[in-house]
Amino acid sequence: MKSPLSSIIVFHVGPAPISESVVTTWAIMLVLVIGSVAVFRHLSLVPSRTQVFFELIVETVDSQIRDTMRLEPGPYRAFIGTLFIFIFICNWSSLVPSVEPPTAHLETDAALAFLVFLAVIWFGVRAGGLGGYLRTFASPNPIMIPLNFVESLTRTFSLLVRLFGNVMSGVFVIGIVLSLAGLLVPIPLMALDLLTGAVQAYIFAVLAMVFIAGSIGETVPTPVPSSERTPS
Repeated sequence: MKSPLSSIIVFHVGPAPISESVVTTWAIMLVLVIGSVAVFRHLSLVPSRTQVFFELIVETVDSQIRDTMRLEPGPYRAFIGTLFIFIFICNWSSLVPSVEPPTAHLETDAALAFLVFLAVIWFGVRAGGLGGYLRTFASPNPIMIPLNFVESLTRTFSLLVRLFGNVMSGVFVIGIVLSLAGLLVPIPLMALDLLTGAVQAYIFAVLAMVFIAGSIGETVPTPVPSSERTPS
């Protein structure tokens, strides 16, 4: 069995090697883009079952943003929703024969964690300006600036490690059991791995919301009206 840290190189673009996980990631991105365009082009006032399903996903994401960030979901829906759906599909791509989830590789998880790191800065600066965002590092007092800065880096690293460790370990364990016990025995483990993949996508998205909310919490937050808040 190959190392879980290794990547199979499929081809090269100039000097840059393109691994199997990158190709899988591109394929998932293409499916998501085509699917989004197809759903958008068939929206109607009388929704079909497919439209109702996707509207339910949007409403669920909005509700989670309100409950977690205590803000209007509009500015954050696209990023958080896309992040969750992409990770969810990546984790469940193991259902396709001979496909290894891109999130079982460090490069994919590092890119996702880096996107969250950039989103924290983007939303923080957009909410309160550069000065307002930088002032969050001085909370609760200026002596905390170095520690808050280090925290912003370590929590990004923790996102990478958490997602990579959970997804990779599931794939690795199932591979070992499959090689030793045959085809049918790993099925319960695969079901557990799918559940873990869904939970990890949810946790990653929630942590991204928490980090973004923290970056704008002391700038110019837009509170959710009490009449629109989802009951807890």
